Amino acid sequence: MAMNFEQARVNMVENQVRPWEVLDARVLDVLGTVRREDFVAPEHRKLAFADLCLPLGHGEVMMKPVVEGRVLQALELTPNDQVLEIGTGSGFLTACMAKLAAHVTSLDIHADFVTAAGQRLAAAGVSNVKLEVGEAVNAWQPNGQFDVLVVTGAVYQIPQRFLGWLKPGGRLLVVRGESPVQHVLLLTHEGNGRYREESLFETDLPYLTHAEPPRRFVF
Repeated sequence: MAMNFEQARVNMVENQVRPWEVLDARVLDVLGTVRREDFVAPEHRKLAFADLCLPLGHGEVMMKPVVEGRVLQALELTPNDQVLEIGTGSGFLTACMAKLAAHVTSLDIHADFVTAAGQRLAAAGVSNVKLEVGEAVNAWQPNGQFDVLVVTGAVYQIPQRFLGWLKPGGRLLVVRGESPVQHVLLLTHEGNGRYREESLFETDLPYLTHAEPPRRFVF
């Protein structure tokens, strides 16, 4: 029996995302129009709207729809925002942010992720995105600063260099802490090296490469 993806998408928005205090109409509209099933592996299409993290390969996962909704709402993206995403993954969150912002630069350490995401974004008609392959914690360096920085993998500590990529007034959303209890944080650059930090909710995601907790040796 064929799955009704449109009905599944409506159910995801109304029964999962909205009850989790995601009430921003623009965010709900984007989640209700971007075809999430086209951004997952073919074998996971029927799970595209489930309340699950879906495996992407390389030990990475696609965030749950409710987490994506909360992230998009917290960012308060505007049509003028220049966004940097660290961790392209499937490209689904990239597509959603591109619908809400002026431009998204998205970086991933896995070249195959970037290739697949590029194909999915092109098929979805999303053109205001630039995809790059690179390692963000120690190596890659952007040209300029951004209004919004979104880190879709966890970090044990926030790399100082990430803060330097924000414009004054810019927002950084990052998952920080030690698995299995990590906190989604929103940092706002208030100028003069000051950042306002807000803890939004708890989750558990794989770490960015080189951002894992230090190894503890037991004798």
